[in-house]
Amino acid sequence: MADKTLDAQGLNCPLPILRAKKMLKEVPRGGTLEILATDPGSTADFAAFCKTTGNELMESTAEGGVYRFLIKHTA
Repeated sequence: MADKTLDAQGLNCPLPILRAKKMLKEVPRGGTLEILATDPGSTADFAAFCKTTGNELMESTAEGGVYRFLIKHTA
């Protein structure tokens, strides 16, 4: 179970990334943020976001047009 969940379904780039960045500030270091998105570009966006920020992308799945990401706040 994630510490926080961000429902970014229906939002297009860059909004899911911007909202995730803001919400990560509310997650304690070592905690996790789950993001649900429908933008197909979000897979590449969140991979790049984690690489750039130093956070860990623990999971990335897609099912029924919904992309789910689990990010560990490490930075």
